[in-house]
Amino acid sequence: MTEYDAVHLASFVVVMTNKMVVVIAAEAPVGVALNTAALLGVGLGHHHDDVVGPDTADASGAPHAGMCAHPIPVLRASAEQLHDLHTQAAARDEVTVHDMHQIAQRARTYEQMSTTLSGTKPEDIEYLGLALYGPRSAVDSLTGALPLYR
Repeated sequence: MTEYDAVHLASFVVVMTNKMVVVIAAEAPVGVALNTAALLGVGLGHHHDDVVGPDTADASGAPHAGMCAHPIPVLRASAEQLHDLHTQAAARDEVTVHDMHQIAQRARTYEQMSTTLSGTKPEDIEYLGLALYGPRSAVDSLTGALPLYR
């Protein structure tokens, strides 16, 4: 087995044993939903080195930056469902939860968002979306009943 084959086999094993999903608030306007999905994707890529594949090249040799090696279903949930999902997923040590909320959406700077969030009770956070990453069975059990975002 070549080194290239070993890397791809290892990536395949990670993809098959772990899963990531993005869940967007059903009530969010399209622009907010797209922004939320993009920001959650950045968070996932930053915190999980194994999710981004290596750089590639096309037939001309032009480089293309590595992209996510996982399929990422984008699901839809009500605000109440998002809040419950956040609580349930955060209670599982094996699942990583990334969130996007109204506080971040309204803030002008990261510092402003962080300061406002630190003074907000968990039950008062309005989620615009969540990204979950963890063992396939755990993520499926949390999100399996949610519909695709269409």
